[in-house]
Amino acid sequence: MQLEKFTYDNKIVRNFGLATIVWGIIGMTVGLLVAMQLFKPSMNMGSQYTTFGRIRPLHTNAVIFAFVGNAIFMGVYYSLQRLLKARMFSDTLSKIHFWGWQLIILSAVLTLPLGFTTSHEYAELEWPIDIAITIIWVVFGINMFGTIIKRRERHLYVAIWFYIATFVTIAVLHIVNSFELPISFLKSYYVYAGVQDALVQWWYGHNAVAFFLTTPYLGMMYYFLPKMANRPVYSYKLSILHFWSLIFIYIWAGPHHLLYTSLPGWAQSLGVAFSIMLIAPSWGGMINGLLTLRGAWDKVREDVTLKFMVVALTAYGMATFEGPMLSLKQINGIAHFTDWIVAHVHVGALGWNGFLTFGILYWLVPRLYKTTLYSQKMASFHFWIGTLGILFYAVPMYWAGFTQGLMWKEFTPDGVLKYSNFLSTTLQIIPMHVLRAIGGGLYLLGAIVMTVNLAKTMLKAKLVANEPAEAMALPKVIEETDPADKKWHRVLERKPMKFMVFSLIVILIGGMVEMMPTFTIQSNVPTIASVKPYTPLELQGRDLYIREGCVNCHSQTVRPFRSETERYGEYSKAGEFVYDHPFLWGSKRTGPDLHREGGKYSNAWHFNHLLDPTSMSPGSIMPSYPWLIQQKLDTTTTASKIRAMQKLGVPYRVDFDRDANGVLTEQANAIAKDLKQNNITVKSDREIIAIIAYLQRLGVDIKANKFTIPSNQ
Repeated sequence: MQLEKFTYDNKIVRNFGLATIVWGIIGMTVGLLVAMQLFKPSMNMGSQYTTFGRIRPLHTNAVIFAFVGNAIFMGVYYSLQRLLKARMFSDTLSKIHFWGWQLIILSAVLTLPLGFTTSHEYAELEWPIDIAITIIWVVFGINMFGTIIKRRERHLYVAIWFYIATFVTIAVLHIVNSFELPISFLKSYYVYAGVQDALVQWWYGHNAVAFFLTTPYLGMMYYFLPKMANRPVYSYKLSILHFWSLIFIYIWAGPHHLLYTSLPGWAQSLGVAFSIMLIAPSWGGMINGLLTLRGAWDKVREDVTLKFMVVALTAYGMATFEGPMLSLKQINGIAHFTDWIVAHVHVGALGWNGFLTFGILYWLVPRLYKTTLYSQKMASFHFWIGTLGILFYAVPMYWAGFTQGLMWKEFTPDGVLKYSNFLSTTLQIIPMHVLRAIGGGLYLLGAIVMTVNLAKTMLKAKLVANEPAEAMALPKVIEETDPADKKWHRVLERKPMKFMVFSLIVILIGGMVEMMPTFTIQSNVPTIASVKPYTPLELQGRDLYIREGCVNCHSQTVRPFRSETERYGEYSKAGEFVYDHPFLWGSKRTGPDLHREGGKYSNAWHFNHLLDPTSMSPGSIMPSYPWLIQQKLDTTTTASKIRAMQKLGVPYRVDFDRDANGVLTEQANAIAKDLKQNNITVKSDREIIAIIAYLQRLGVDIKANKFTIPSNQ
């Protein structure tokens, strides 16, 4: 059969590679700024647009979707063409995909510091951007499956299995998690509320880690590692077992982020059980990767790209062992809400995603330009300084996490909380945060050195934009000659659309089993008669709380531990959150839990605390919020917000939207009058009045039951 000549599109690969580098530097720089604010809050430079609460989600979005996202597309576009022996389906779709993705990232850079956020972790972007993400993801899918259909290779290699699973699962996660009711161009409320919203968010949040930060990277590992080592993948059978068990089990594990909350116990137990099972497929993939290097360890010592890959796989193994361990209730009770989780996440992010990306870039760029790397010494320096950076980052955060978890739970021999003041734990771990920032700085330095190295590599040669290739066309009728081709998986590998549907079914099972009972059985979220909707002023204050990113530092759920009920008050009930669109339980306690904040302090205390936190809490690392006093509350949105809540089932009386601003003004005047009696003069139409109203409402709808005996853990 005659060979067909064609070309690979290297330009799109190069473009995604450049975007990976640029956004990586930006995302890591923002991360360093965020880290420094945790021991020196003045690093926000006095601007409301650079406070921790506003730019922390900018950092996570930049690293996950800009740095890692572009790296995924770089790796997929390079490997897919060569595995299928075909140019990408459409150069036009490739360009739309590239520029569309960059515009989405740019929109995040513009909107998040301005306070336009949904507050859902890893899904903070507002509804118009969610629509844009959907469109660009569909463009990517058409381009990928179009290439698969016109392939010249009969079977789909293991890397492509992971790419297909990534595409279908991310599509499902994004759509389900993005059910929002728009209020205005950049404001919406989630359709889900309270417990239901929490379940959906962490089903999405955990599986965004699984299917954006893990499965596509495993696909790239299966392609690039054998290429770098010039050795075949250790085990094809282990690849099959790894793939199907991973995508089936991973989707069930989300509830382990919500242990000891008011999520139904059966859902928590499912999350724990499947999280423990995750160790097997995760380590199966790590072992398959490391054993691919058997007999090639001499090359590992000499080749810096393989060193990056080995550390990446090791970090993947560490993170995927620690994750299931953290899902055990006894460990989770200590670790959750602490810096231990920050350490765990960054072992995966810096080690697995970062180092695998760096290794691929060092291997890929010289091949796109048909040249050699500018400096092996600079690459080696990057490897060692980056490894040192990970250690300086992770070890102090583990130490800080252990310190927090144990201090929060410690009682004196008399049965009294030893550290009743939350701030005492915050001050104890500040040195660890300084070391963490140093580690982040070292890691960033390594990335900058890599950028210089790769830039000089590109400048000394010319990009091979269209790389010549040739291969035989795939015959329309294929004779079955090899008995192995009749095995079920080999057959499935020839049927890409069936493979996609089968993958979709596998990942849908877990999500449906976990979510459908919570959404369809009313008794799973019992209501509490005394819990009432927020007043218009409190609703506006809640939206300001979301705008400022307060949920990034404060949780709003008290767990049933004696240590927490002694410190914060009555543990949280599911029925208290039925009107919360979105839920605000949080995932980190940089500051204390606020669910029982209402009535604990006076309006004057809250005013002074927001104006200058150190005046009320000496040593506080919370930034000041003077603009809340200066900025007028926008009441033009009140009626539309009330109507939206009514559509979502919040029982405001008919036509309440017409009277809402009148009710708002009356409550605002009362708070301003109370402040004046405490020698604080502020106009009643300022944003700080609304924030105070919201904080004073938190947790006051139910009365603590003195006979409640919480878990003594």
